[in-house]
Order: sequence, then structure tokens, then C-alpha cells
Amino acid sequence: MLRPIRTIATAAAALLLATACNSASTSDSPSGKGSSARGVTDDAIKVGGIVSMTTASGYSKKDTDLGARARYLRANDEGGVNGRKIDYVGTEDDGQDPGKNLAAARELVQRKKVFAVSPMSSVTFSGADFLQEQQVPTFGWGTVPQFCGPTYIYGFGGCMVPMPGGTITQSWPEGLADVLGGAQGRSVAILANDNDAGTFAIRTYKQGFAAAGFKVAYAKAAVPATSLPSDWTAYTKEILRSDGGKAPDVVVSVMQTPYNIGLFTAVKRAGFKGVITDPTDYDPALLAKDATKKALDGVHVLLSFEPFESDSERMKQFKADIRKAAGKNVPLNMHMMLCVIV
Repeated sequence: MLRPIRTIATAAAALLLATACNSASTSDSPSGKGSSARGVTDDAIKVGGIVSMTTASGYSKKDTDLGARARYLRANDEGGVNGRKIDYVGTEDDGQDPGKNLAAARELVQRKKVFAVSPMSSVTFSGADFLQEQQVPTFGWGTVPQFCGPTYIYGFGGCMVPMPGGTITQSWPEGLADVLGGAQGRSVAILANDNDAGTFAIRTYKQGFAAAGFKVAYAKAAVPATSLPSDWTAYTKEILRSDGGKAPDVVVSVMQTPYNIGLFTAVKRAGFKGVITDPTDYDPALLAKDATKKALDGVHVLLSFEPFESDSERMKQFKADIRKAAGKNVPLNMHMMLCVIV
């Protein structure tokens, strides 16, 4: 059973988009008729997204696009932004490739002439400097440092991997401390991919777990990001001997689902009886498959949004929005949440 550590209510990118439009005060602002801003007419605001629809590991964030469509559809049904409808041109697939990410940003701005990029959901964000230079409001998961600081780039959940000296969210470490009855005397092992997102995640969470009182016995961005390991033995041996020759109390993964399934299966087979946690695998569809259900059994998943099980009016609205945009009932997942809840 998936057991969320903590639920954090969040605002949607669409709401931020409206705020960004309303707060602009220059002659290029879309807040009034006759705007000369790129992608803005008297009747519409053009928006597009950048999402990792395909990846080398098979992991996909494609449903981020459905979430965006659902939220923009509702916004338009409610009258749009400042009387303008949102003209959503869809998402560009960056394949988690830095070159494609920059190319996607250029495609949206230079050819499709969008006013804003929303959503932007990828572990690579090489297009950030270009979007900042072009003054393109951009919204997405704040899991890479490009979301920390630029004036036109806004992170869902804030700046989640700040540069040294920045503020770190303690929701995950503190949530785990609650699960364990305290952090004192408890050790953690943190594993991530060997890409920029993984490197920054290790730095951030190593600091965060230590600040919460945990002993960080292991923290490496070591797993190849472009090829899913067929054998996890080398990683599990290191992890399960990391706390002075014995296993840590907690195994923390900052990786995507295919990697988590492999790692969690391997550490369980090796006899690990401690807590396993990640921020990625809140996806009911994963429990419909025997292999993934077994791997995720008992795993604590950090949530940055209201759980699907909630019966609140906002969650009912989310489900209705997705159903309307999809034209049918579809399995829910966390990727849809980026643009939907308000």
C-alpha cells in the first residue's frame, strides 16, 4: 500500500499564469486590450509546454499535457484570463535531452510565438536561459536549480533544489522523522541518477536530512540516467553496508519510477527491512501490475499535492476536469496535477 508522508496543498500553474498576466505593468502587458506582447491578441493568450513525453528508461510524463489541457479548458469555460481565452498549442517532447529541451523552447517562442511556457516538466532545463532572456513566463516542477532565482521562471512548489545558502524545504525529512518516531540515531542512504537533477537533489537532500537530525550514511548520484541497470547488486551492496557495515534505517530514492522499481525490488530481495521512500510513485495504475505493486508495497511516497483519495470539492473538480478533457474516465497520476488544482 502506498502510504503518503505528508500532503501539501498547492496552487496551479494556470493560477500563476493569470497572476503573471495581471501583474505586468509595461506597455507589452496582456492586461489590457491592444497589447503588443508576443502571443497575445485581443481575444487570446497563446501558451505551450515542454514535457518529457518519452525517455530512454520508458518513463513518461505525457499526462502532464492532459492536466494542462484540463485546467486551461476550465479556465476558458470560466471566461479566460482578463477576457482572453487561453490558446494552448500543446507540448513539445524534449525526451529528457538537453539539446531537445533548448530546441523545444526555441520552437515555442520563435515559431509558435507563445506568450508563456506552461507546463515545463523535465529533469533537464537547458532552455531556461533562453526563456529568461526572451522574458517568457515559465511554470513547472521546481526540481532543477534553473527554477531558483530567474524573474520569469516559476517553480511549482517553489525552489526545491536551491543553490548553496538558499532555503530548503524540510517536508520530506520531517515527515520521515514523524514516521520513525524521531530522527535522532536514524541513518539514511540517498541514491539518485548521475545527471544534473540527481546531482542537485543529492546536495539538497543530504543537507536537508542532516538538518532534520538524520545521519546521512550514503548519498550518491551514481545510477546512469540514460540506461536502466539490469543488475542492482553493486548499488544494494553499497547501500546496505553504508552505516558502519550495516543497513541504514531509510533508503531514499530521488529517481523516476522504472529506477525505483528496480532499486526497491533489489533491496527487498537483499533483506532490507527498513523504510523506503521516494517522491515520485504516487500512481494508482502502478498498483494494478503485480511486479510494481510488490516493489511499492510499504513504500512511503512524499506528496506535494492533495491525495486522490480526498473527497474535497477541489479534488472533485480535478477529477471532473480530467474526465472532461480526456472525454472519458482515465487512471489518475501525479503528472496531471501540475496544472490542475486551484
